[in-house]
Parts: sequence; C-alpha cells; structure tokens
Amino acid sequence: MIAGLVPVLAAEARNADAPTLVAQNVAFGIIAALMIFAAFRVVTTKNVVHAAVYLVLVLAGAAAQFILLGAEFVAITQVLVYVGAIVVLFLFGIMLTRAPMRGEDRANRDSIPLAAGTGLVLLVLLVYSLLDGFGRDRIPGDLQPTNTRVLSDSIFSTYLIPFEVLSVLLLAALIGAIVIARRD
Repeated sequence: MIAGLVPVLAAEARNADAPTLVAQNVAFGIIAALMIFAAFRVVTTKNVVHAAVYLVLVLAGAAAQFILLGAEFVAITQVLVYVGAIVVLFLFGIMLTRAPMRGEDRANRDSIPLAAGTGLVLLVLLVYSLLDGFGRDRIPGDLQPTNTRVLSDSIFSTYLIPFEVLSVLLLAALIGAIVIARRD
C-alpha cells in the first residue's frame, strides 16, 4: 500500500506550485452534482416533458463547466445549439406528435440488468482511457484564455452563408412538421 502511495505523493510534490482555485473547485462540484442528478432523472422520469427539462439542466450544466474552463465561446455555442435548438425541436416533436406524456404503468424492466452492465462497462472504459491518456497530470495554471472574438470571426466570416442556409432549412423542417402534425 505504501509503495502505491509514493508515486501519488511524488506527483503532488511536482504540482505543488500550481495554484489551488478553491472557488472554481467548489463550483465545479456543485454543477457536477446537479448534472449527475439531472442526468439520472432524464432516464428515470416517466413524463417525457420532464425528461426534456432535465436534459436542459444537464446541457446548461455542461455550458457552465465550459465557462469555468474559460471557454466562453464553446459555452455560448452549447447553449445556442443544444439548449436552444435541439431541446426545442425535441419538445416540438413531443407536443406535435401527441405522444403520451406519461410512461407505461408497467415498463419493460427486463432490460435493466443489461443497461446497468452496459453503463458499467462504458464507465470502466472511460476511466481507463482517461487514466491511460492523462495519468495524474494536472492542467497548468498559466494557460492563456482563447480569444473568443478571433475564433468567432474565423468561423462566422468563412461559414456565414452555410450557417444561414442551415437555419432556413431547419425552419422549413419545423414548419413542415407542424403542417404534417396538424393535418389530422
């Protein structure tokens, strides 16, 4: 046991000069706990509209984590694309197809062990790949934040026309879904 502790202490000694950001760590923990709770509720709630609301909470939590990392552009893109577009389309799909809002009284519980096993295997693979790729490395405290203006100008100056065409296409798809759903 002591032999396993020596590399950990050596890694901590190498990173002793890295600044400890207590407020960011506390905020990360709170946001992560909320995201885990909401993700659990997405798959366990019987009301699909509530599941969509919990999904919004998970995606907003991911955007908040990006803000903690100093990646404001990615956070705003997360909010616009996922929370603003995909979840709204998901809710439109639920409402317009007149899907039942409540789950079945007796859901198919035969697949719960298979789903739990699959989730456990994916968790082990994720932890293994993170530890194999990064080990006990820490993010250096002297990272410079990216320039959001340069990044957004490079994306939206080159790809402005495809971006606008895609938004018109999505609007047409939404109008088509409304027309098809109201045809009944």
